[in-house]
Amino acid sequence: MRFGRTFEEFTVGDVYRHWPGKTITEYDDHLFCLLTMNHHPLHLDANYAENGTDFGRNVVVGNYVYSLLLGMSVPDVSGKAIANLEVESLRHVAPTFHGDTLYGETTVLAKTPSRSRPDRGVVQVETRGYKQDGTVVCVFRRKVMVPTALHVAEHGGEQPARPSPADTGPALG
Repeated sequence: MRFGRTFEEFTVGDVYRHWPGKTITEYDDHLFCLLTMNHHPLHLDANYAENGTDFGRNVVVGNYVYSLLLGMSVPDVSGKAIANLEVESLRHVAPTFHGDTLYGETTVLAKTPSRSRPDRGVVQVETRGYKQDGTVVCVFRRKVMVPTALHVAEHGGEQPARPSPADTGPALG
């Protein structure tokens, strides 16, 4: 199973459709808010959201939506990354609510070989997150430094530092 790509495996214009999606529960949203100390009532107080906002219900905190999409993209984009260099832009386009299912896809925008280190390069991508009805809710662009195939081969292959099981004798059972 693929986990990330080498520099050579990225092609400008390719689109990676991340799978599976994630249905966002109230628990997920509230836990993320509490872990990150974002106590805004729009995310935590149903009465406030219903009676004091235009949305009429709690809105999922945007950083959770972004974090989910970033995580969804790791197997396709940054699983082999040497470094995440920057998030160039982040836009929350539409609200996400408890019970919505989030899907993501990433487009390769550009790739540039490193001028100082020939065993790596920088890939620029745009990730778009959308709900079950196709509504785009979040768009962000980032740059990721990824290894070349030579770097991967010289640093332990596809699963560097993975130990082998110890031989403990005959199997039981």
